[in-house]
Parts: sequence; C-alpha cells; structure tokens
Amino acid sequence: MSEQADPDAASKKKGKAPFRLKARATRPGETYGVPGQGDTLWLSMLSIAGIIFVWWMVTAMGWVKPLFLPSPQAVLTKFITVWQNGFTNTPFLEHVGISAARVFGAFILACLVGIPLGIAMGISPFVRGIFDPPLEFYRPIPPLAYLPLMIIWFGIGETSKVLLIFLSVLAPVALGARSGVKSAAIEQIHAAYSFGASRWQVMTQVILPSALPEILTAMRIGIGFGWTTLVAAEMVAATRGLGYMVLTASQFLQTSTVIMGIIVIAIIAYAFDMLMRLIERRVVPWKGRM
Repeated sequence: MSEQADPDAASKKKGKAPFRLKARATRPGETYGVPGQGDTLWLSMLSIAGIIFVWWMVTAMGWVKPLFLPSPQAVLTKFITVWQNGFTNTPFLEHVGISAARVFGAFILACLVGIPLGIAMGISPFVRGIFDPPLEFYRPIPPLAYLPLMIIWFGIGETSKVLLIFLSVLAPVALGARSGVKSAAIEQIHAAYSFGASRWQVMTQVILPSALPEILTAMRIGIGFGWTTLVAAEMVAATRGLGYMVLTASQFLQTSTVIMGIIVIAIIAYAFDMLMRLIERRVVPWKGRM
C-alpha cells in the first residue's frame, strides 16, 4: 500500500503520531462536550447566592427604603406569617392551590386543543390556511387587552379567568407543534411509505417522534405564559389566589408580601420547568444529539 493510500504510515515514517479524533462518552445531560446540568448546578447556586447577597447588602446599607425594597429577612418573615395566619382570612396553601388549579387546568386544556391543532396545521395546508391567521393575529396581543372582552362575554367567574390563561398558552403550544411537524425529514416519511406504512403509522411512528422535542419545548414556553397571565386573570373579582394576593398587597403598599408572592410564583413555575426538562430527557433522549 502506498503512502498516499495510508496516511498513518506516512505519519509514522516521519516520526509523527497520526491524528485521530477521539470520541468521549457523554454524561447524562451532556451533549458532545457541552457541559450538562450537573456541571452548571454549582454556578446556578452561586448566582442565586450572589443575588441574595446583593439584595441583603443594598437593604442593610440603607441605599433603598424598605417601602420600595424590603430586606430578605423581612420577606422571609412575611412568608412565615402568611403561612401561619393566611392572607385575607384564607390559608396560604389555598391561595396556592387555587392559582395552580387555574393555571394547570388551562394548560392541560390548551395542550389537548393546541397539540392536535398544531400537528394538523403542519400536515395539512388546508387546516393551516384556516387556523394560522387567527393564531398569529391574537398571539402578540397582551392578555390585558382582551381581558375586558372575556369579562363581557363570560362574566367575572372562573370561566373568564381560565379562558384568559388558556388563550395565552394555546398559541405557543399550537405553533410549536406545527413547527415540530415541519422538522420531520421528508426522506424518512417517503421511506416509511415505501415500506408499506399507512398514513396513521407514518403519523405516530415518524412525524410525532420528530415533532416531540419541539412540542415539549412549546409546552414549557406555554406554561410560562400561563403563570405570566395569572396576575391579569385574577385582577377581576378574585378573592383567592397568588395573583389576587400580590395585587391586594400592592394596593396597601405591603411590598414584602408582593415580593413574597412573586417569589412563590417563580418557584412553582421553575419547579414545573424542571419537571418538563426531566420528561424531555426521558421521553426524547435523542434531543440535541442528532
């Protein structure tokens, strides 16, 4: 074999070790040398500790009045007080449960409607032509803009609140599902048909697995919009809920209660986001490895 045919032999003859690309096994949550979640956990903890330290230092030095920014100790004390005594004669966990029921109820309903709708839009130009304009039309509109319409049409009960959250979640979920269907390789679809697969088999075994990563990402984005809309949904005639608690406390300048409610909402939303990431790693382990 000539040196041109065997580059390793030429390298050995010159006294140089041949270059070889070495593959390294990836750890859980790591993709081809990109650090996984476990590698950045300590950075995240350090970042949170740094934010709390700066917050404490600003309040301890008196740079900001407690009316505008109470200290971390004051917020923690307020949380303990509300946990023990409730807020406006309602237990704290009841506020949390009511808000969670509104958000997750609307989220589940949006997924049941939005995912099949998005898949249908990705497959059928006819369906996409019908539903794409209204989704794209109302998607950038802030929920506060059509909140009065929800009240006029559906009253001030639970229906208008859940529907407002539902609309804020529906658009990102449906559009994410549509985008996921478009990510399915046409070669895989043609190959499945050439092997005699039915339309339903192509849908469930080729298109849906390809779309699943983007669908799960859209669900994570959608639940974030749901929690963002919660405060707006509980602005009208609500007597319980985290959004109601935040708005009522702001009217009486109880800044510590406002910040405490915001932190509780953020913790619940972040916990659900972590749950969705765990589901992604279990259901679509190939995401980011293609």
